[in-house]
Amino acid sequence: MEEKRDQWTSKIGFILASAGAAIGLGAIWKFPYVTGMSGGGAFFLIFVIFTLLIGLPMLISEFIIGRGTAKEAVSAYKKLAPESLWVWIGRLGVLGCFLLLTFYSVVGGWVLVYSAMSIPGKIIADSANYEALFGSVVGSPGTTMLGLLLFTIINVLVISMGIKNGIEKANKYMMPLLFVFFIILVIRSLTLEGAMEGVTFFLSPDFSNITRESLLYALGQSFFSLAVGFSCMVTYSSYLKRDVNLTSSAGTVVGMNIFVSLLAGLAIFPVVFALGFEPAEGPGLLFIVLPAAFAQLPFGALFLSLFLLLFLFATLTSSFSLYEIIVAALTANGKLSRKAVTWILGAVLMVVAIPSALSSSSMSGIEIFGKSIFDATDFLVSNIMLPLGSLLIAIFIIHRADKALVKEEFHLGGKEIGSMYPVWRLLMTWIVPATIIIVFLNTLGVVR
Repeated sequence: MEEKRDQWTSKIGFILASAGAAIGLGAIWKFPYVTGMSGGGAFFLIFVIFTLLIGLPMLISEFIIGRGTAKEAVSAYKKLAPESLWVWIGRLGVLGCFLLLTFYSVVGGWVLVYSAMSIPGKIIADSANYEALFGSVVGSPGTTMLGLLLFTIINVLVISMGIKNGIEKANKYMMPLLFVFFIILVIRSLTLEGAMEGVTFFLSPDFSNITRESLLYALGQSFFSLAVGFSCMVTYSSYLKRDVNLTSSAGTVVGMNIFVSLLAGLAIFPVVFALGFEPAEGPGLLFIVLPAAFAQLPFGALFLSLFLLLFLFATLTSSFSLYEIIVAALTANGKLSRKAVTWILGAVLMVVAIPSALSSSSMSGIEIFGKSIFDATDFLVSNIMLPLGSLLIAIFIIHRADKALVKEEFHLGGKEIGSMYPVWRLLMTWIVPATIIIVFLNTLGVVR
């Protein structure tokens, strides 16, 4: 059981890795364009409320299950509920991470391609039609597959080196750099003439634009951006030492995630409004609007490269966690080596990701319920499987997990915040499951 002997070397290493898992495409790619399409400030406020009242208790729950069992996702549920169907929560998480990686890696490949193109200034220098440039990248099977391949190789190399020498070491460098780059970009965005219009759009709530679908997206975004619902954090916390307080660690991760979402909005929307672009651009927001915006700024090519490098760091730190939950589950019995499993997983993912990678080119005519393969997989994972996984985890930790173990893990390493236990339990018993169910029913039109 090699994986169980491997541990995070420090609390800060664990927090940076957990924050890295949470702060990725969810906070930087998906959050801005979903916010733009959902009315701005009102969506951001709902997202923050969901993150604090739903996401934070869920994160603590996954930490408790992982550290309390010292097992990866599938084995953790087996240990807490032997010979029962609850193990399927872990299996759902592994499957969900796999499906998520099939489109996540595609976007990671786009980011990698754009990053490589931006360094010599090719994006801004070579094209004034940024929509056509993005279309040529995602519409080229060769370019998309090359990006997917390189992104997969980077992940495989890091994950194959393990927890201490791979994930933790990479995050210790990437996460601080991410914050530094982000703050530089926010300062530049806020100094643009007309930037306050974007700030107002992002931070001033207008609930007239909120729909039933917006609520589901906000809930899914809170899960997606914290990496909860698929038991990723069960696996990450299983490597955690006993002297670390889980609730304070979870609070730090959530705080960092909300802060990065705030930075993402402040970096992007002021630029979008100051230069007259449309905030509801959709998934292409970062690839179409921002290059066009940066092209109009002094040293625009430099700032674009900086942003894309930041974006790449965040994308990789999140994909590490998705790979880890799958690798940890497949190597739990100690019969298979981490390196072999990681390389095989990378190869299989490359093949399964092909339909999503080609959904904007040679397979663009194939649709599932009116959506491309890429968009349909995204919707299934983000808006159905993540909330479902979170609902099952909420039911499990309250009604099936050993109450003494749960309470001990909650208090361990930080008795001064023990009074929060009843609040957490109340949220997990009633608020979390009720909110998930109501939002689902609301989306289906059952309740209004």
